[in-house]
Amino acid sequence: MNLNGRAAKLIALFKTWTWNINLEPSFTTLQTLFLALVQGITEFLPISSSAHLILPFEILGWADQGLAFDVAVHLGTLIAVVVYFWKDLMSLLTGFIQNLSGTPNEEGRLASNLIIASLPIVFIGLLLKSLVEGELRSAGVIAVSTVVFGVVLYVADKVGNKQRHDQELSWLHALVIGFAQCLALIPGTSRSGITMSAALALGYTRQAASRLSFLLSVPTILGASVLLLKDLATMDVAVNWLQMGMGMVTAGATAYLCIRLFLDFIDRIGFMPFVIYRLVLGTALAIYLWF
Repeated sequence: MNLNGRAAKLIALFKTWTWNINLEPSFTTLQTLFLALVQGITEFLPISSSAHLILPFEILGWADQGLAFDVAVHLGTLIAVVVYFWKDLMSLLTGFIQNLSGTPNEEGRLASNLIIASLPIVFIGLLLKSLVEGELRSAGVIAVSTVVFGVVLYVADKVGNKQRHDQELSWLHALVIGFAQCLALIPGTSRSGITMSAALALGYTRQAASRLSFLLSVPTILGASVLLLKDLATMDVAVNWLQMGMGMVTAGATAYLCIRLFLDFIDRIGFMPFVIYRLVLGTALAIYLWF
């Protein structure tokens, strides 16, 4: 065999190993990378990451990716938002500590209100955990919620006066946004979409609504990751570290790019492209399921 023939054989073997290695039963590397990309792209866009991750199993019949993979992609997106907003988060933390020490300041007040906004989903999420993980995880629910909350996003963007900035977040507005975030427990709603909708309806600018949603994602995703890790620790399952590593890195890198592009362009493009996408996706899914 000549040198070119040997090289071709090695490349063929490498491709076979790369794309067909079983990370979970019937779960390939290609599926791992695809779902990690989907998670990274959709986590911070107002189009629902949970819906896009459920659909491959509902429509294409893929095997479930497993709890370890869920942990990995959540950690990846958490790292992405922390890295992007690192300076802001450090400023918020410093301000919060100063507030506790008796020196009120704007950053500390915003940090306190973001904590207030994070509380409702903690209690409601724990209360409805079995319902969310069971009956609500269906393509029919996703179809309806994708359309309904797409319309909510459109209306909120139209009726809001877009005058307030993120530093103006009050404890009352924080509670409203926090309770709105609980609706994201319904697959297809979109955590970022519903929190942006609430902020827009309260009169915040598109940039401010987006920043508040992204900053609020830090405690929310952190809490979800802790719960997932807790569940994983109680399960007698082998963890595929290759799968987790690929999922975390891919989801994290993609999420970082999405945050950056979204904040750069949201004032120019508005929310209409996302509304249209949701309406098309939800309608197509409904037709597929019921006609």
